[in-house]
Amino acid sequence: MSKKILVIDNDPVGTRLIEYTLRQRGYEVLTVPNGVDGLKRASHDEPDLVVLDVMLPGIDGFEVCHRLRAGEK
Repeated sequence: MSKKILVIDNDPVGTRLIEYTLRQRGYEVLTVPNGVDGLKRASHDEPDLVVLDVMLPGIDGFEVCHRLRAGEK
């Protein structure tokens, strides 16, 4: 079973590059464009790793990280 990585980034070009690179190395990659969707996806899919942009629309990356570390669903 491959490891699951969640990429939370609102830059579509950067997201595609990260996704392509990780898939080539055998990872399952999930992507979302904002912090709110990232929190929902993380609680639903329980990724092994989160790649997180700091500047996101709505909830910024620092707040997303804080909530993920606190175990907020």
